[in-house]
Amino acid sequence: MRFKKLIGLLIAIMTACGIFAHPKAAVLAAAPRPAQNKAAQVEFITAEQLKAKIAAKEPVMIVDLRGQSAYDASDQTVKGSLHTKVRKVAYRLRELPRDREIVTYCSCPADEAAIIGAQNLLAKGFTRVRVLKGGWNAWLQAGGQVEPKPRL
Repeated sequence: MRFKKLIGLLIAIMTACGIFAHPKAAVLAAAPRPAQNKAAQVEFITAEQLKAKIAAKEPVMIVDLRGQSAYDASDQTVKGSLHTKVRKVAYRLRELPRDREIVTYCSCPADEAAIIGAQNLLAKGFTRVRVLKGGWNAWLQAGGQVEPKPRL
């Protein structure tokens, strides 16, 4: 009797985890829903546009959201940028005015970390947040202004 209960429990857990799910159900679950597609709310800025802002000394806060291994592997960062973890970005920038322009970037293939960081900032009330399209690699290819990483 205990064995049957254990098997029943395992089947219930596997079903809840989607192991026994129908293939069409997985496709429907993976399809983006319009209300949940937050990436559409995030605006992008090109490397050339950001270069022009820096050259013109416009007040813009640049946030480096590269993962720790990618950040450690490089000896440079975008000029004037602040490196932080994605989950701590809103906390690190809490003292900034909410209408200050902020640009996030990362080294992800599709700017995933930068988009998540920008979404976090928007959710915390920041209004002028954009993602550097193509991130760190696009910045280097465009010959963007860099500086040595701060030494700790």
